[in-house]
Amino acid sequence: MVELDDERLDAVFQALADSTRRTMLQLLAQGECSVGELGAPFRMSFAGASKHVKALERAGLVSRTVQGRAHVCRLEPAALASANAWLRYYEGFWNNHLDALEKELRRDASRGK
Repeated sequence: MVELDDERLDAVFQALADSTRRTMLQLLAQGECSVGELGAPFRMSFAGASKHVKALERAGLVSRTVQGRAHVCRLEPAALASANAWLRYYEGFWNNHLDALEKELRRDASRGK
């Protein structure tokens, strides 16, 4: 189970590492879009946009349905939530360490006066 979670998290961060895919996710946050609509701002072909969508699908960030000739994509927020949970753990870690550093600096400053 942990291995599968690690693989999924790796896929999420790999997908998010690309600015084109991040923009596609922003578009999908506003509602469903076709693959063509997702590729339009980048003036890319259907095949090019589809490759990006496939990376988002592998990460579980997007689902795609075929409606006639249109490939319609929808944001799947659960994968983002798992990445956010992972990041929040480290946010707490750094906040605790920075708070301790601040406390030490204040203590040193008050001794120096």
